[in-house]
Amino acid sequence: MKRHVVSLTIVLVLLLLFPHCQKKNLEVTPEQAASDESLYKLGEQLIKKDPERARLYLRQVIDSFPKSFYAQRAKLTIANSYFDKGDESSMILAAAEYREFIGLFPYSPSASFAHYRIAMTFFAKILTPGRDQNKTVQALNEFKKVVSQYPLSEEAKQAQQRIKDCEQKLAEHTFIIAKFYYRSMAYKASSTRLVEILTNYPNYSKLDQVYFYLADSYTLWGKTEEGLPFFLKLVTDYPQSAWAKKAQKRLKDIDAQKAKPQAKK
Repeated sequence: MKRHVVSLTIVLVLLLLFPHCQKKNLEVTPEQAASDESLYKLGEQLIKKDPERARLYLRQVIDSFPKSFYAQRAKLTIANSYFDKGDESSMILAAAEYREFIGLFPYSPSASFAHYRIAMTFFAKILTPGRDQNKTVQALNEFKKVVSQYPLSEEAKQAQQRIKDCEQKLAEHTFIIAKFYYRSMAYKASSTRLVEILTNYPNYSKLDQVYFYLADSYTLWGKTEEGLPFFLKLVTDYPQSAWAKKAQKRLKDIDAQKAKPQAKK
């Protein structure tokens, strides 16, 4: 037990000392240390070649001149340096830096950019439909915040397109699941998923297919009357679709089934 306590103490001491050791390595003149612009330019010049060292200069700007214009630029430069690296851990750090930027400078003209970049850290890691869509949901939520919080910004326009991209992927993911249930003859489950698409993703690019599978799911489930409106909508709204032709065939089959009892009479 004592050994664990001693080990933990050593780790804590090293963590406390490490930032100070880093700061001691900063090679700056008194004049540079007294200038937010000089410190910022030192960091900016090094950000591509030696990002770790560059971040030390930039953080010094933030610590020493927190209200400075260059403090804002320094914070964004740090966040961008993580974002540009692109790997998963760097994206997590980038999102954290952008969030801190918004917290520190909520009225900055760059706040919309920072929030858009937060969304992009999730968007960059989106998996293909059929796989986990957690990142897609997170990206979608952040893009919607950009539009609602910064409606007049250029980033809001870009976010609107990204929202469409995210919704398309989520709809496709749900459609894959719905078709799986349909092929497994779990028509109640497939109907639920297909209705979810119509409700949440009305701009999905495969709505003609959704209408067909939904109508057919209801029909095969024994709820023909509930399926009919969707067959009719498919034929009316997508007359050139191959799925409309299939729907017409289904409608003829349904009419034939309805006529059978009358023929027996």
